[in-house]
Amino acid sequence: QVRLVESGGGSVQAGGSLRLSCEVSGNTYGSDYRGWFRQAPGKEREGVAAIYLGRDNAYYADSVKGRFTVSLDNAKNTVYLQMNTLKPEDTAMYYCAASAVPKPVRYWSDPDDNIWGQGTQVTVSS
Repeated sequence: QVRLVESGGGSVQAGGSLRLSCEVSGNTYGSDYRGWFRQAPGKEREGVAAIYLGRDNAYYADSVKGRFTVSLDNAKNTVYLQMNTLKPEDTAMYYCAASAVPKPVRYWSDPDDNIWGQGTQVTVSS
């Protein structure tokens, strides 16, 4: 059984930084995908960033490009999301995701078939 556990959320002022961590355990042999999503109150869950095990490229939503960086530590089975220059509109619950099936790059921000962590809250004040 796949389990994802996020940590690192919190409250910061605009312009600040946070680093989210997600430890992945269990068998994800069906997919090399790791993603970060977020969901603000009253809004749909949206893809923020994604990365694939063993590949160099990462993928980002336009709203976070240049501010957020997704990375992997394969030895620790952990995926990170470094968030810099945070804005109030980044306030949301952030979820780590793996996939139960292979997920082509063009679907990196599609939440279907994802396995989710419990989420970690990020609050950015102005």
